[in-house]
Amino acid sequence: MLYYLAPIITFCLSIVLTIVFKKIAFKFKVLDYPDKERKIHQTPIPLLGGIAVFLSFSLVLIYYSFFTDLIIGGFIMPKYIIGIILAALIIIVGGIFDDRYNLKPKIQFLFPLLATLIIISAGIGINHVRNPLGGIISFKNWDLILFYWQGLPYKITLMADLFTLIWLLGMMYTSKLLDGLDGLVSGITIIGSLIIFGIAMSKNVAQPNTGLIALILASAFLGFLIFNFHPAKIFLGEGGSLFAGLMLGVLAIISGSKVATTLLIMGIPILDVVWVIARRIFSRKTISLADRKHLHFRLLDIGLSQRQAVIFMYILTALFGSAALFLQTYGKLVALIILAIVMLIMALSLIVIYKYRTNKLKM
Repeated sequence: MLYYLAPIITFCLSIVLTIVFKKIAFKFKVLDYPDKERKIHQTPIPLLGGIAVFLSFSLVLIYYSFFTDLIIGGFIMPKYIIGIILAALIIIVGGIFDDRYNLKPKIQFLFPLLATLIIISAGIGINHVRNPLGGIISFKNWDLILFYWQGLPYKITLMADLFTLIWLLGMMYTSKLLDGLDGLVSGITIIGSLIIFGIAMSKNVAQPNTGLIALILASAFLGFLIFNFHPAKIFLGEGGSLFAGLMLGVLAIISGSKVATTLLIMGIPILDVVWVIARRIFSRKTISLADRKHLHFRLLDIGLSQRQAVIFMYILTALFGSAALFLQTYGKLVALIILAIVMLIMALSLIVIYKYRTNKLKM
């Protein structure tokens, strides 16, 4: 009973805190003004929604970690929870400064980088991945010993830490760039968290404590989504969108290095980000320069409403993410290849449809 009470408490707390921070954002004028090309809302919308999600998640996580026996134990250690909370706090603080003062990209990057280093310092990392052709690819074979203390080596696991660094930064910037339509990041985070919960509760994995963390995260975003779905009354803000990616990335690691699973969940957004960045590089444009070339904006361009585009993205995420519940490593690789093909066909189709509609309007 106490286990399933956690998401209810988190959900209710998220609703209350979202209302509170909506008022605070208006009071201190921390608003998202529709003054750029990719801004599709018509009136200023309060930011700081990410604080509400972070607080509701963190408060419940702290209580269940240190005042019950439902999370700490087995694979989850106290330092993991402390590392997650501190890293998320860094992300949220950086997000507040960016929402308020519009920081330069180089300064923005420092907060996700620091958060990732905190996660790695807490001992959370990707030590291995499963080889689709059989066996395990280990990253623990390349160590750099920094010094010895009382006969024990203190070292950096180079490949494991580097892989973890790239993985978490990639996840954070994927969710950040995905945050272009009302409710999109929140909804996909909920779907991803529930899929990870399902995997954690399966007989093969059997990690109910990891499942509870995923369930708390899903509930925190669900309470916020009530106010964030179109027409949105509040936005996640910089910190909130990065927090979503950070947590999905961390959950993938602590649920048994389920990198392929999370790639399926976030496959469409990740491929979209790769596509957009590659296009900017070949066009000799600044990578950090925001535009309307992302998949979710392309869906709007062909005539879908915001709600239709978001629900379409939800469905794709749920379909490919749910496949992870039934597939083994090789099957996940095949699913990822199919996903890439689907993404390519979809991107080309949207471009053709958009050009056809544009030419038709000119006639």
